[in-house]
Amino acid sequence: MSESMGFALNFKPGQIVSLECGDACLHSEVIQVVEARQVCWVRPLMLVVLVSGKDLSEQWSEGYTLSDLRDGADLLWPLSLFRPALDTEVISLLTELHSLDAEKKDGVIASRQLRDFVDRVWEAFPTAFN
Repeated sequence: MSESMGFALNFKPGQIVSLECGDACLHSEVIQVVEARQVCWVRPLMLVVLVSGKDLSEQWSEGYTLSDLRDGADLLWPLSLFRPALDTEVISLLTELHSLDAEKKDGVIASRQLRDFVDRVWEAFPTAFN
């Protein structure tokens, strides 16, 4: 977590950042960085969850689910949790996100998935929220 801190101070509005937790990765757009409080206001874009349950450090070849979170709630979270997203990891996902069929864009399910991810992050990084 502390490695991302050096990047966090350079986050700019509109930049895509990532937060990994277990088999899931939240990609969000930076709205504002509040340096005095060391928090980042982000707008979640998508949640990628590996179907196989493997760790995200492994290849994406096993398959994943992609949830559209663009209509969901914003987050105000510690800078230390985020890292800059790599173009190579998000460009194809953004393209896929924009081409999702309407039936795959269920706001209730996406909201629940974001809430579950938030709970997992709180459990995994409790000291970040102190």
